Amino acid sequence: MGKVAVVTGGTKGIGLGIVQELYEDGFSVACLGRTRNPKVDELIELSQEKVKFISTDLNDIERIKDSIEEVVSIFGRIDVLVNNAGVAPKERNDILKTTPESFDFVVDTNLKGTYFMTQTVANIMIGQEKNNFPPKIINISSMSAYTSSVNRGEYCISKAGISMVTTLFADRLAEEGIFVYEIRPGIIKTDMTSGVTDKYDALINEEGILPIKRWGTPKDIAGAVSVLCSPKMCYSTGDVLNLDGGFHIRRL
Repeated sequence: MGKVAVVTGGTKGIGLGIVQELYEDGFSVACLGRTRNPKVDELIELSQEKVKFISTDLNDIERIKDSIEEVVSIFGRIDVLVNNAGVAPKERNDILKTTPESFDFVVDTNLKGTYFMTQTVANIMIGQEKNNFPPKIINISSMSAYTSSVNRGEYCISKAGISMVTTLFADRLAEEGIFVYEIRPGIIKTDMTSGVTDKYDALINEEGILPIKRWGTPKDIAGAVSVLCSPKMCYSTGDVLNLDGGFHIRRL
């Protein structure tokens, strides 16, 4: 029986890297996103139907359910869910000036959408026929889950919430043989960070903020997802993997 993965926010950046990695690992992959792009189309053509784009929007709970129904109708099952989709504030503001609209935009997508996507897929995993592959759910959060950025508080709160989503579902789903993990990327070179390249170049190269003195890449995150999806990982759940070049290390 073939393995099937669902990757949210899979059309670019970290998500696209994960889609490519899991396809290379032998998965059929449902690439979920709001809009597709030429790189996704290239991968779909290369994969000969093993990669499919499915439109969804994490701000819409009914669309989440519809998209997962579509995945099951195409592939028959779901063995891995990677919750990668996320947005940054449209405009960075001091937390004393954060608007309710910005808060809702970020938290509804990053936290509420992730919660209900996980709930929807978990119920599918519980009800489907078992195979020899332990189901996995992997949440892509951020070092912002524990790192203060006072000009994007809504983003930090959303990522901190994903850490508890990981803990809750890891606890609840262990008895079902479903394992849940969290990956916390650090400074990753993607479209989302393109506007602050100079800032992070200086922090990495001049101020030495990272023990591993380079930007991370989508490939770095995708490789960790691949490792967590291995059937050899089956006596661990609720764990956090920091992929941040050592940023989390407290140093003097």
